Amino acid sequence: MALLQGSNPSEIFNFRSPSFSKLGLDREKLSGDDLIGLMLKEPRLIRRPIVKIGPNVYFAASAENMAKIIEF
Repeated sequence: MALLQGSNPSEIFNFRSPSFSKLGLDREKLSGDDLIGLMLKEPRLIRRPIVKIGPNVYFAASAENMAKIIEF
């Protein structure tokens, strides 16, 4: 997960995904390694879109936020 760049895996994890709800897990009890394992098994648990601009990575970036970032 090189895209995390040292960030907490919870920043990229989609806790609102129906796929996560179906698992019936308590998010407070999941470690960063647990979250990475779940995302590897079920890619729908990754918040999208993921946008990389230069060295920076943005998770679940809205069009409005991206416009601010790239200064349109």
